[in-house]
Amino acid sequence: MRIAVTGASGRLGRSVVTVLRDAGHEVHALDRMANEEPKSHAVELTDAVAVQALFRAIEPEAVIHLAAIAVPFSRPEREIFTTNTSMAFVVLEAAIAAGVPRVLAASSPTVLGYGSSQWIPSHLPLDESVPTAPSNAYALSKVCIEEMVASFARSTPAVRFATFRPCYVISPEEWEGAPTQQGHTIVERLQDPALSAVALFNYVDARDAGEFVDAWATSDGAPSGACYFVGAQDALAVESLDELMPQFHPGCIGLSDVLTGHAPAFDSTAAARDTGWVARRSWRTELAPHIVAALVAPQPVFDGRTL
Repeated sequence: MRIAVTGASGRLGRSVVTVLRDAGHEVHALDRMANEEPKSHAVELTDAVAVQALFRAIEPEAVIHLAAIAVPFSRPEREIFTTNTSMAFVVLEAAIAAGVPRVLAASSPTVLGYGSSQWIPSHLPLDESVPTAPSNAYALSKVCIEEMVASFARSTPAVRFATFRPCYVISPEEWEGAPTQQGHTIVERLQDPALSAVALFNYVDARDAGEFVDAWATSDGAPSGACYFVGAQDALAVESLDELMPQFHPGCIGLSDVLTGHAPAFDSTAAARDTGWVARRSWRTELAPHIVAALVAPQPVFDGRTL
């Protein structure tokens, strides 16, 4: 399949491009700057004329839209909202104009609003039925993108659309000790639950997210306009979430009793049902065995820089 991926140079985009190419697809990598890899294209995604011309030249069979200002509060709120929503609309509109039959856009779990101190979930684990309640411009932009996709799905039945909410993305090099998006190592996030609590201990290996993209693009069973959580099958935590969630999110008291063992706070079964995808990687499989053993052993906390 010929696939165009926007935001191809990002933390998620790099792995998505690699996974799709390894699966045998012809992947066109779109970003603000081209690189030396084959089929890499420089394009400003807010330029509707340029994007439409590029899609007509590539003639993709699927468009995967990942490009965004991806870190909340990293830019002025107005800039985050207008940039993310403008790029998404331009890409979706250009894909339709070019006759692309499949379009998948990245959203975010933050649409649920768990960054707010007053947040109380309707139920746990969190699935796609939980109402959105964005509390910052980044999350709001993602809600708008989900609504855009749903709107285009209703108005353009010849195209199959979907959005997915990848959990906290961990790139392959971060398992080796590279700092994560917030500047901490994975080991530090596991040693100090407060670091992962802000994201409800959610995560997904970027390669697993890439495999979801491949599964969705090649599946015929996923309905148009659907939205999916895409996360690891466990939590980014050593202790179980029935103990941790009430400590950091008092609104979860009682609701989190179901999150025993390694159970995550986010439910990805809809993605599995419609595409057959299941996350294959976890911190227990990707960290070095001696580090995992030290983390789960009942002994004093270690310094993440020396493990």
